Amino acid sequence: MALLTPRTDRVRTSTPPRPAPGPLPGLATAAAGVAAAWAVHLLVPAVPMLTAAVVLGIAAAHAPGVRGRVRGGARPGLTLAGKRLMRIGVVLLGLKLSLDDVLGLGWATVAMVVAVVAATFAGTLWLGRRLGLRGDQPLLIATGYSICGASAIGAVSEVSGSDEEDVATSVALVTLCGTLAIAVLPLLHHPLGLDDAQFGRWVGAGVHDVGQVVATAQTAGPVALTDAVLVKLMRVALLAPLVAAVAVSVRKRRQASAEATAERTTDASVTPTTDASVTPTANASAKAAGKRPPLVPLFVLGFLAMVAVRTTGWVPAAGLDLAAHVQELLLAAALFGLGSAVHLPSLVRTGGRVAALGLCSWVVIAGASYGGVLLTT
Repeated sequence: MALLTPRTDRVRTSTPPRPAPGPLPGLATAAAGVAAAWAVHLLVPAVPMLTAAVVLGIAAAHAPGVRGRVRGGARPGLTLAGKRLMRIGVVLLGLKLSLDDVLGLGWATVAMVVAVVAATFAGTLWLGRRLGLRGDQPLLIATGYSICGASAIGAVSEVSGSDEEDVATSVALVTLCGTLAIAVLPLLHHPLGLDDAQFGRWVGAGVHDVGQVVATAQTAGPVALTDAVLVKLMRVALLAPLVAAVAVSVRKRRQASAEATAERTTDASVTPTTDASVTPTANASAKAAGKRPPLVPLFVLGFLAMVAVRTTGWVPAAGLDLAAHVQELLLAAALFGLGSAVHLPSLVRTGGRVAALGLCSWVVIAGASYGGVLLTT
């Protein structure tokens, strides 16, 4: 009996499980990624900081010395950055838009932008579903191409409850195509017969991210840059109604799912069954399906409030500049977090279909915006 005592003691003194890592390591990693993206932008001004942040996030997720940390202890903080910081950045994005600026372009331009956004969103969503892309990828890619790139994807994913991998894949595709636009569109400026103002409006209506719009339009001078930013911000203004529409759709879908689950639960409680676990499981599913997202998410209301504040003219120029810098830093941290969730082997497995959707959507938005610019100028 004495020989058994040491073995029993060893079992009793087993090491307790380690606590789950908190968000601080991931937030620190995101901050380091933002600093690196800022350095890249300083060294190569043609590369927007937000684009660099996404690319560096993808690189960190696959670099041999860093990927273990990114996929392990830093993951909770990086996920937090991709969600919460994205919301705050979208709210501050509203301070870049004034209703006076939008109306100054004229109703014809407003109608053109709405038509381009609607055509791009509907066409991309339809084609993505026909191609059989997984999960919410068709919805997210359509949103990114039609509104404002990765920021719009992050906003819509918040109300749709999209899988992180779907969000990361969509961000990677939209960022890649937007980066290519920086190099390709200036080459088409004069061959397409556009003057500087027309080129700026074409860029604003057809390029995804605000930073990519600036990088592309500045090649044609200040007139092109001004018109490009104004048209682009008009597309940003459509983010709020789009997110609200997605929220309504999600509410209806979850309500229908909850009602269907409730009917199955009732049938299971009336009809004898050999599986006693059917009813509790169905009840749990009904409760999960019954959770409804808000009709208009809080961060969208914040975005609209910031647009109203900017329209009043109460915020001084120094305050707007500070908010713009904070917004860019927050979005850079969020995009680094989203980029770090990209898994290239998974992307490669669906790469052909994703690339086909990206190319077709690029052609749609470029062609629709080009025709719209010619009709309204």
